[in-house]
Amino acid sequence: MARCDARLDSTMTLYALGLNHITAPVEVREKVAVNDDRLPSALIELRDENAIEEVAILSTCNRTEVYCSLANDDESIIVDWFSHLHHLNIQEINPFLYTYPNANAVKHILRVASGLDSMVIGEPQVLGQLKSAYKAAVDAGSIGHLLGRLFQHSFKVAKEIRSNTEIGNHPVSIAYAAVRLGQQIFGDFSDKTVLLIGAGETIELTAKHLQECGLTRMIIANRTLERSQHLAGEFSGYAITLDDISSHLDEADIVICSTASETPIITRPMLESAIKKRRHKPVYIVDIAVPRDVEPAAGDLDDVYLYTVDDLHGVIEENLKNREQAAHQAEEIIDTHVIHFMDWMHSLNTVSTIKAIRDQASDIQQEVLKSAIRRLGRGEDPELIMREMARSLSNKLIHSPSSSLRNVSQEQKDDLLRAARILFDIPSDNKDSDKDQ
Repeated sequence: MARCDARLDSTMTLYALGLNHITAPVEVREKVAVNDDRLPSALIELRDENAIEEVAILSTCNRTEVYCSLANDDESIIVDWFSHLHHLNIQEINPFLYTYPNANAVKHILRVASGLDSMVIGEPQVLGQLKSAYKAAVDAGSIGHLLGRLFQHSFKVAKEIRSNTEIGNHPVSIAYAAVRLGQQIFGDFSDKTVLLIGAGETIELTAKHLQECGLTRMIIANRTLERSQHLAGEFSGYAITLDDISSHLDEADIVICSTASETPIITRPMLESAIKKRRHKPVYIVDIAVPRDVEPAAGDLDDVYLYTVDDLHGVIEENLKNREQAAHQAEEIIDTHVIHFMDWMHSLNTVSTIKAIRDQASDIQQEVLKSAIRRLGRGEDPELIMREMARSLSNKLIHSPSSSLRNVSQEQKDDLLRAARILFDIPSDNKDSDKDQ
């Protein structure tokens, strides 16, 4: 962990390097992916490279990226790691890699955290993945002051963008769109019951979104009870078969279906009976299936809100436009925060320089003081010693700055003179003596 406390000096470079769904096809991305089991050892391997001060790895289905601080400007050490980790030829992955130094690296991670670099603009999952990458780096002891601040900054900016733009307010997946439409009808899901028909990826994602929105009672129907039970177990639901739907339809406030059935699973008569049992409490139905799972005539019933996949596509297309507009706002927020972070990063150089100046002055002070103490010990005149000590201290402190001002070119001298007046708080009208130096 001690290596991660190294100071940031003027030669250190912040890097983001990797490939993603934009630059590389899936067959390349899967070759360089780092799974959870491999991640700790990969971080330690990189941390132990001499030029690397800090490092974190983000690896998802859409990207594998390394964030690091290097003691020089040579990012080839990371490229070599990409190839050696999976026994690949560098030429196989080089065409797909991108490298972002310093401010561009900061901008990149802020865009990643905010979902602006994702396949679907504004998707929130990558922020959780970035937080997991940060935790893994902390656990491996490969992250320190600089990257720690960078990751925390990215989390803060992502939250600000979510709060101050509408980038996350518009569903862009069918599952999410179905849930958000339901929220518009019912508002609060906490006291509602949902009937999910099917057990594929869309239904599973829908169940996840519903659970995140506070819905706790799910009935999951599938052709086989075993498949229903598998999904029901994951979401604390109640499993039934397709044949049991008519017996439970009246319990459902929300019905979302996505099966491969060639004929409708829910008919108008089934819904008429369910509505009577519900005493005309409204039911919201989203039929994602093609061919449709719900008989179209069922949508004519009072108290039935029936939407098809085409209805949702209209919502998704509109929301993608809204997200793109929000993304412009988000980019402006990010540009501002890149400046803030780089100002902080540059201040680290200032702090280390100030410390070096103080250390140098302290060394000179100790040298002059030791000489004075020795002379006092020999019984010399204290007043004379104090006068000479003050003169010696002044001369030693200004020796190096004075030499620098004398030895540089005239063009450089003008810049140094202006800087010296500022640093030593010399009034700007003290110019005559400068011309004679």
